[in-house]
Amino acid sequence: MCHVIVTCRSMLWTLLSIVVAFAELIAFMSADWLVGRPKANNTPVLSNRSNTWKDPYYPKLGIYSRCIKLPTLKRGSLCGPYAESFNEIASGFWQATAIFLATGILILCAVAFVSVFTMCVQSILKKSIFNICGLLQGIAGLFLILGLILYPAGWGSQKVVDYCGPDVSPYQLGACSLGWAFYTAVGGTVLTFLCAVLSAQAEIATSSDKVQEEIEEGKNLICLL
Repeated sequence: MCHVIVTCRSMLWTLLSIVVAFAELIAFMSADWLVGRPKANNTPVLSNRSNTWKDPYYPKLGIYSRCIKLPTLKRGSLCGPYAESFNEIASGFWQATAIFLATGILILCAVAFVSVFTMCVQSILKKSIFNICGLLQGIAGLFLILGLILYPAGWGSQKVVDYCGPDVSPYQLGACSLGWAFYTAVGGTVLTFLCAVLSAQAEIATSSDKVQEEIEEGKNLICLL
């Protein structure tokens, strides 16, 4: 018989696992990893007195995508992948970054999916799902760290030079600045390890003596604060 067990620690772990997976996925797909040096916007703005020019815009470059402003666009930027294939990614370091981040995110998404069902199923083959998921989250965190360490090594590529100027080099930003996607990926990596720790607490909470007592009383829905 399926016993639905919900505790504060298990629910916190489940919600945080889902949030971390989505945050890392969104960051990976975003072009806001590097914000390039300002470029002139050649689109005129007509006024009653004279022609004026819009403020400079800041192009953005991601691991495999970019956002640029075209003269034909009156509003917004054109965003999309600059690389039509894996080999066209800006540098070998960024290719390795993409592999490590994609692997870590794939593991996190799988754990997030499984975490939803841990309210009803807490073990498989006599092994705690919480412990297994926590181990996988720790492994995913290591993949994410490797990807983030290798990412700045690719700043010396010609693609980055075009966006950041000649002063850019590996681990030196030049005229660029880091975008929100990079910080989101870093924050998500920290939270990934926090999830790995919380998984152990979720296991303790769902296998406590109080939970066992309520199971023996015949309750199918067990909610503990």
